[in-house]
Amino acid sequence: MNHASSQLSATEIAVTRGGRSIFSQLSFSLTAGELLAVTGANGAGKSTLLRAVAGLLPLAAGSLRFQGGSEVGGPIGESLHYFGHLDGLKSSLTVRDNLALWARIAGRSGLSGIEALEAVELDHLDDMPAGYLSAGQRRRASLARLLVVRRPIWLLDEPTSALDARAEATFGTLLADHLKSGGLALAATHRPLPVAATASLTLGAA
Repeated sequence: MNHASSQLSATEIAVTRGGRSIFSQLSFSLTAGELLAVTGANGAGKSTLLRAVAGLLPLAAGSLRFQGGSEVGGPIGESLHYFGHLDGLKSSLTVRDNLALWARIAGRSGLSGIEALEAVELDHLDDMPAGYLSAGQRRRASLARLLVVRRPIWLLDEPTSALDARAEATFGTLLADHLKSGGLALAATHRPLPVAATASLTLGAA
């Protein structure tokens, strides 16, 4: 799917938690094919920013818009994948059935389950219950979810965590393909990404 018209912008957004300001007056803009690397020390608000963009945390101020017209909480929620620390897999279901469940919930618009598993080199484990996978394999199975349901915005929280060098290279290919197709991505990371970022945003900087 081509998302050549995709655009995401944040204007002076702020998030507070427990009466404490996490960040404020934060602005950025991304268009199709762009990757924003979000960096900063632990506790600077990297994960919080992604969760706010995903609509999982309320904004204390400012606005987030997708394609120049949709407020968060509306269509943008159906236009993004949030790839967080938790893998989102049901341990009792097979890898294949986990992807099928995700496709039923989110609306399949991308690769078939087996095609997505082939892309992350897990097709040989499609019948294995997710609970038996290693941490790296669970991470790769979670990445496959991005492929069975195509969405223009990828929010990636430490996406290379638990991945070995080969799996990290595979993830880099998937991310590069997503950007080439007109998608965009925000990646919170403390490590270099396998794809060069278009821009970077450092939280907690003086």
